[in-house]
Amino acid sequence: MSQRPGGLTDAEVAELAAELDAIRQQVLDSRGERDAAYIRRVIAVQRTLEMGSRVVLLGSRRRGAWWVGTTGLALAKILENMEIGHNVLHGQWDWMRDPKIHSTTWQWDHASPADQWKRAHNEVHHTYTNIVGRDNDLGYGIMRVDEAQEWKPYYLLQPLWNLVTGCIFEWGIALYDLDLGDDIRSKASMSPEKKREAGRTLRKAAKQVAKDYVVWPALSGRGWRSTLGAVAVANLTRNLWSHAVIMCGHFPEGVEVFEVEELDPDESRGDWYLRQMLGSANISGSPALHLMTGNLSHQIEHHLFPDLPSNRYAEIAPQVQALCEKYGLTYCARPLVPQVYSAWHRVVRLSLPNGWLRETNRHNVVRQLRKLVARPA
Repeated sequence: MSQRPGGLTDAEVAELAAELDAIRQQVLDSRGERDAAYIRRVIAVQRTLEMGSRVVLLGSRRRGAWWVGTTGLALAKILENMEIGHNVLHGQWDWMRDPKIHSTTWQWDHASPADQWKRAHNEVHHTYTNIVGRDNDLGYGIMRVDEAQEWKPYYLLQPLWNLVTGCIFEWGIALYDLDLGDDIRSKASMSPEKKREAGRTLRKAAKQVAKDYVVWPALSGRGWRSTLGAVAVANLTRNLWSHAVIMCGHFPEGVEVFEVEELDPDESRGDWYLRQMLGSANISGSPALHLMTGNLSHQIEHHLFPDLPSNRYAEIAPQVQALCEKYGLTYCARPLVPQVYSAWHRVVRLSLPNGWLRETNRHNVVRQLRKLVARPA
């Protein structure tokens, strides 16, 4: 790298990598039945909650049943996508050798086919975290994400785009996983492989639509309209929650963004670790909050160790934070509301020309000073 984020020396980065590797090995050596029981219990609770809520919604014409069923279904969908689907597809539970809870067999309650999501998320996002032009999770290819990007008038609509993306998050992710933006921008015709991928996405999306908006409402008989509305509200709630959690993980003020030119083609494991630590942010809160975020409230730990069981992130978070303090690195963590506000503030700030709205986070001052000191004379 031409300028290493954090200003650490080669020796310090190597030492940091060794200490993080030790934390990882500690979890690998101790994972076992307690962890397996945890994920099986979460799956059992989620399935019970979802089925119970859908049964209650068969009587959705009654106001009480509508509210209970809608709330339960929204919670079940959040649990399935965040703590179960996302983490199972990361391979966090493959070590159990349970074919029913495995990254190669799991089909989640989502419009995006599992294999396409794993390619876009596990392989691309987690490899090129927060690198402008390489990591499309950073702004999903439609937003201005760094001051270095040239401002254009259409970025004024960025807050609106972000809100719309949150409302349709499940469907936006399915389209994003296809990488259709590259074809649209280059005006290139869709390749045969891309057409096959699009076909798989359409079939998966059709199954989602049929299940949520045809089959279950039809089972409600005369109350189908109420059930249809309940499912729509549950999906909207799940989408907005997922979008908020993902925004908090990589887009609050104080989180680093990197340029392609900064990426060393021979990036060491230590430098990769360093980029994950500086390019991610946590949400502090209760165990219930961590569960409902899929433990992505520990986004820093997740990006350091994406294949470790999610229930172990809370245990190692104090060790990771201590390493940040030891090496003078930012450990960006805030409660949910301030973190969501910070992420939205950044969306609005970058929708305007540089300097129109100042950052609210003191860590930016440190970052700018580092860049100034490192700038060649």
